[in-house]
Amino acid sequence: MIPFLFVTSPANVNFAAMSKILNIGILAHVDAGKTSLTEQLLVLSGSKAEAGSVDKGSATTDQLPIEKQRGISVRTTNVSFNWKDVQLNIIDTPGHADFIAEVERSLQILDSAILVISAVEGLQSNTYILYETLKELKIPFIIFVNKADRAGANTSEVLKALKSEFNSYLFPLNMPINEAENKVSLLSFSEEGFGQSPFFQTGIESIAEFDEEILNLYLEEQQIGKSVLKEKATTQFKELTVIPLLCGSAKNNLGIEEILNAVIDFVPVKNNLSANLTNAIVFKIEHHPKFGKLSHVKITQGQLNVKDSILVGSTNEELKIPQLKKQYVGKIKDVDHISRNDIGMIVGQNTLAVGDVLGSKENAFKPKKIKEALLSTRVNPKNEKDFPALAAALTELNIEDPDLNFKWIKEENELILNLHGAIQKEILREMISERFNIDCIFEEPSVIYKETPLKKAEGFVRYWMPKPCWAIMKFEIEPLERGCGVVYESKVGVNNIHQKYQNEVVQTIHKSLEQGIKGWEVTDLKITLLEGEDHEIHSRPGDFKLATPMGIMKALQNSGTQLLEPMLFFEIIAEETLLGTVNSNLLKRRAEINTPHFENGNIKLSGQIPVSTSLDLSIALNSMCSGKVKFRTKFNAYKTCEDSEGIIRPFKGVNPLDESLWILHMRGAYK
Repeated sequence: MIPFLFVTSPANVNFAAMSKILNIGILAHVDAGKTSLTEQLLVLSGSKAEAGSVDKGSATTDQLPIEKQRGISVRTTNVSFNWKDVQLNIIDTPGHADFIAEVERSLQILDSAILVISAVEGLQSNTYILYETLKELKIPFIIFVNKADRAGANTSEVLKALKSEFNSYLFPLNMPINEAENKVSLLSFSEEGFGQSPFFQTGIESIAEFDEEILNLYLEEQQIGKSVLKEKATTQFKELTVIPLLCGSAKNNLGIEEILNAVIDFVPVKNNLSANLTNAIVFKIEHHPKFGKLSHVKITQGQLNVKDSILVGSTNEELKIPQLKKQYVGKIKDVDHISRNDIGMIVGQNTLAVGDVLGSKENAFKPKKIKEALLSTRVNPKNEKDFPALAAALTELNIEDPDLNFKWIKEENELILNLHGAIQKEILREMISERFNIDCIFEEPSVIYKETPLKKAEGFVRYWMPKPCWAIMKFEIEPLERGCGVVYESKVGVNNIHQKYQNEVVQTIHKSLEQGIKGWEVTDLKITLLEGEDHEIHSRPGDFKLATPMGIMKALQNSGTQLLEPMLFFEIIAEETLLGTVNSNLLKRRAEINTPHFENGNIKLSGQIPVSTSLDLSIALNSMCSGKVKFRTKFNAYKTCEDSEGIIRPFKGVNPLDESLWILHMRGAYK
């Protein structure tokens, strides 16, 4: 498995000597043409003789066997080439929503992005999510409307939708001629005739929205030079107000050079100068069959060199860099350094994890969550003797993808992980078979519920027998508003409980809340350490680690808890004659429906619906509407639900409320 490639051009560019580097992400809904675009970029740059095919399994960035077989991208992949004296690191991301965690981790290393939209399908569910996320994270991006040659292509409608759905201020740099035909061509911004087009008019109106000089000229119907407009658009792109837009056909190599030129013209290049301090972020982990663990890093400041010692913020320990690598034309090669804004790999170093910040005391960086994993499943080996090997395989996969949240509950002999959807489940099963030679069975996924306290309550714990041990604490818990997460406060001074013992309490809080009274993660609460004491002779740090779950679980027991179920925001567009049928089906699924909106013979319905009742909704809607329906969802929030509407499950493993057994378990006397 070699998911990162570093492709050189025929000119044998010395990337190590490049002073200008840009990291550009390619993002899109599945099948919009991201990988095809990447292939054409490689051909245009001289890195490949001809474009590979997703369908034929010959795409450069689809390196895993399962990607070649399925024709979909599963892992984020990087290809690098030189264009106009700038090194471009192109990050091709998966488009399927089940692999959105790969996109989340890549966003933290981008200087800019290209959001690919199909001119035929228009805005799709993942388009909405990606657009909104790029805006929220303030990542400047360019839009490429692909598939202009396909029947049904309508770039003008895509522009209209972007304006109406997102209030986008677009700056078109070309427009299609004879769209939706094989003989489609492009009229570029600089060419004669473009200035009389509605696409040019769109660009002027977008610039005028943020520039008083252009606004006055526009209102006075004065002629505005293209060079002036483009200069203004470049400034506004950096200010995240105006979005350059191009159209074309990746399959037919139409509009590809204009994309590369737009990246160079609009995206500000960071000068690759070394600084006194070096900082880096680990954005990806992979396990290579020959080199072992490879930690992919982006250098955010300075330069990372072999034999450097650098601080890992999450552990506050010094890390020795024994070996650095980069990939050239499918071959991983040693390098002696990685420069600022560039990406490379640290070899070995098993302590590194995704999100680790190197060179500062910052804790691990948590990528922006685009989509929550709302399903959980148990995994079992077909052959019982493979159980330990399967546990080891899932542990390795969890290091690569922490979103799996893999748990090995040894007391129950269960292997549990989180999922985004059915496709991810199938891919994981095939990957485990192919990579680890283990056949396994994934049980039917279940919805992930949570729970929260019903009222304020206290929990007292006294762990002082059998000595030597001493940890006495009183916790108070109280419910918070939905979405607040967990808040912790200590009102105990260091004279009563030494700071090193209080640190153990803080580090154990998350573990203590993994399962509550009803078997689910506890959230939206405040935990306060009200009272406590240690013992000068008998206390050990482990005593407070052992006692904290006991005290918190007692408080939860005294409070009682309320189930929380995940809710999705939904939007459905169908023919208005289907309103009654669709509305009735949604109500049966406990949906909360907003006021319908009618337009051009269609009905738009939106609202929220429980995940538990909507797993087959897409299939049901397509059946009801004969496939003539647009349907999108995104995670909305967790909402309270009755016990009868959710699932209450038994505690997995040893329950801290069973104090005797818990103490034996934590002391290693009971497994």
